[in-house]
Amino acid sequence: MSIEKIVSLCKRRGFVFQSSEIYGGFGAIYDYGPLGITLKKNISQLWWRDMTQLHENIVGLDSGILMHPKTWEASGHVNAFNDPLVDCKECKSRYRSDELVEEDQEKIDWTTIQCPRCGTKGKLTEPRQFNLMFKTNIGPVEDDNNIAYLRPETAQGIYVNYLLTQNAMRLKVPFGIAQIGKAFRNEITPRNFIFRLREFEQMELEFFVQKGDDEKWHDYWVEKRLKWWVEQGIPEKRLKLFDVPKEGLSHYSKKTVDIMYAFPHGEEELEGIANRTDFDLGSHTKNQGDFGISAAVAENKDSTTKLAVQSKNDGGWQIPYVIEPSAGLDRGVLALLNEAYKKESLGDNKERVVLSLAPHLSPIKAAIIPLKKNNEALVGLAKEIKLSLQSLRLGRVVLENSGNIGKNYRRHDEVGTPVCVTVDFESLDKKTVTIRDRDTMEQKTIPIEGLKEVFTETIKK
Repeated sequence: MSIEKIVSLCKRRGFVFQSSEIYGGFGAIYDYGPLGITLKKNISQLWWRDMTQLHENIVGLDSGILMHPKTWEASGHVNAFNDPLVDCKECKSRYRSDELVEEDQEKIDWTTIQCPRCGTKGKLTEPRQFNLMFKTNIGPVEDDNNIAYLRPETAQGIYVNYLLTQNAMRLKVPFGIAQIGKAFRNEITPRNFIFRLREFEQMELEFFVQKGDDEKWHDYWVEKRLKWWVEQGIPEKRLKLFDVPKEGLSHYSKKTVDIMYAFPHGEEELEGIANRTDFDLGSHTKNQGDFGISAAVAENKDSTTKLAVQSKNDGGWQIPYVIEPSAGLDRGVLALLNEAYKKESLGDNKERVVLSLAPHLSPIKAAIIPLKKNNEALVGLAKEIKLSLQSLRLGRVVLENSGNIGKNYRRHDEVGTPVCVTVDFESLDKKTVTIRDRDTMEQKTIPIEGLKEVFTETIKK
């Protein structure tokens, strides 16, 4: 499936818009329209439910986007959250150097590399490190004493609230803290629609375990997260587990497994599950030397709090390890749209576009369509049915009062509505309605009194 077709559908049907389009757009920033935000919320709310309601030892958190700048110093983001930047002096284009060459960067003669955009050689600069965090200032005066950063990830807000959360909720290791929130990265080359953005949303779990238990918990979360994406409508055969090789691991990672998906532009990471060892809490704890931290952490003289727990083996104090399943919500939206998008031939040179989303994710759950838009009896009954289904609180139910049944079917196929209910004159006489299935296009007549049951089964199947 081409990304262009998905972008067109998203704009036409109100899923995703280019931000500030009336001013020419704004690079790598997108706005979610009425149907897009509903789909996005449906995904995130299911993730939140499965994390914080179905696990007794996982709780939620909503930390601030702005945090004390020392947080980012301790985590290593100020000094090390960089990408290698290369400029073309001819056309002023900018690239990440690892996008241009895969070899050892230090051995490359950059005068021999051709600019992909203008085609000239000898005009690329040597790579320099570019920090991806957005800077801002706190207060009315702009100087180096009041710099703050927009968070590049949500995880650090969990780490600095680790002990407060543990004490408030009386939690014992192993336990997790889940968070959904915006993050910001000043990407050099954002690309591929909503796949790589400068403003994006993360769904992250930080699961704290004792050293020695980390490998079994990492395996547990890899299996759990793969199963979750299958439950949302991505066939398991379309997903692949990629065990990141040692040379590709982040410096703090003992093991990382990426859940890979075949996006329109190619196979890339949908979610990563990392064993981050004791690096994170070890970076933020007071008295680092007292706990035998295994990860290489920078010295922290500013923390006021010990973030250690007693070992179950010898009773000594140790820093918990962290298992982190981290998913990009926007990537999830793109993957599910890509998986659901289908173009089908109807014969006679006709075709339809259908978005075969899992019914529990569909932005609109049902469309109620009176056969004639000007018939008060039909429209009145259609409104009653709409309110009846809406009272089940399974999602949005809409009334389509245009009078064109065929066009309404096609429109709701395209936005993923799993059920269309037609109210005709037999509905008035025999108290029946015609219910149409989105995927099969099959229609059947059922009693109005049985519609609630059929609708509920369809959405929850």
